[in-house]
Amino acid sequence: MEAKDLEYFRQLLTEMLDDIQRQGEATLEDMSENTEYYADPADRASLESDRTFMLRLRDRDRKLVKKIREALSRIEDGTFGICEMCGEEIAIARLKARPVTTLCIECKSRQEEEERLRGD
Repeated sequence: MEAKDLEYFRQLLTEMLDDIQRQGEATLEDMSENTEYYADPADRASLESDRTFMLRLRDRDRKLVKKIREALSRIEDGTFGICEMCGEEIAIARLKARPVTTLCIECKSRQEEEERLRGD
């Protein structure tokens, strides 16, 4: 992969990390500021449902942060864009769609088919 491509992905991944950080901070701020108590059980349930949903989103972001850091590490060690299963280069279009991926489209398709057959 060319140096300009690696720099593009480094910047993209760094921006993704920054965005997740901002969203997490906004969620904390919103949850700490919004300490209203509702007498109506339906209103309380709605608020709790919204908070639970937001926390699930932040948990997904936490897992994504780990993958982003691993991708940045692969950029540093020279293995970014190389499929972990077959060792071939991952297409730039695939990396643009999912920059944290570690598998080329063929290997990922094969993995998903095997999981489907196992019932995972």
